[in-house]
Amino acid sequence: MELWPGAWTVLLLLCLLLLFLLPTLWFCSPSAKYFFKMAFYNGWILFLAVLAIPVCAVRGRNVENMKILRLMLLHIKYLYGIRVEVRGAHHFPPSQPYVVVSNHQSSLDLLGMMEVLPGRCVPIAKRELLWAGSAGLACWLAGVIFIDRKRTGDAISVMSEVAQTLLTQDVRVWVFPEGTRNHNGSMLPFKRGAFHLAVQAQVPIVPIVMSSYQDFYCKKERRFTSGRCQVRVLPPVPTEGLTPDDVPALADTVRHSMLTVFREISTDGRGGGDYLKKPGGVGEAQF
Repeated sequence: MELWPGAWTVLLLLCLLLLFLLPTLWFCSPSAKYFFKMAFYNGWILFLAVLAIPVCAVRGRNVENMKILRLMLLHIKYLYGIRVEVRGAHHFPPSQPYVVVSNHQSSLDLLGMMEVLPGRCVPIAKRELLWAGSAGLACWLAGVIFIDRKRTGDAISVMSEVAQTLLTQDVRVWVFPEGTRNHNGSMLPFKRGAFHLAVQAQVPIVPIVMSSYQDFYCKKERRFTSGRCQVRVLPPVPTEGLTPDDVPALADTVRHSMLTVFREISTDGRGGGDYLKKPGGVGEAQF
């Protein structure tokens, strides 16, 4: 069906209106800029996943495909003017399996993760991510381990299989023990699955702390600017000789050390220093 001439005029006017409104919103509305940036962030990742899928499919489901995803995602920090500083990378054990535990603030954690991700390391993610379009398929091809947190029995079974995989296939796993994103500038209590996994496999735990994003990103305030983030790799925590009875104390000890470092690197001018001084910031967190 052909459009009558007046329809083309309306479409042209709408396009011109959009061309005028979008730059205006970008420069005049921080909230609009926030939504534009987040929409592009998620859309760009989905697009990159489309490009990665055929390359990863050559190997099939393989943890080595994570190198391809990492290579394709590393540039995103430059698009947003985010400088990621990594310290303590020498703490990664050179030639053995281990469990990485890291704090979880937002989807921007992906930038810090890709910056420091060791070889043959895959995240443990919620099963819902598997259905996130091209990103879910790319993650599956890269060996990401999916867990249905609503079905405890299945989650325990998967973790037992992961413990065997760590030892037999020389794989490392990355876990966010808070279990969900925390936008409050602190750390939620840790769930113990990652620590049970490390104890069961008798492999070290490598804590990784990402500084607060509050100086450049805040979901509540709809603010997303450029900034700096520090990623600190802490010394590995051994688990040899520990039993399931030691897991609660182990989890508390690791969380305490991570929260201490989080406070330090988030108040040294590299992320969220002013925010942490406000009520409800890390300074009032309970250990």
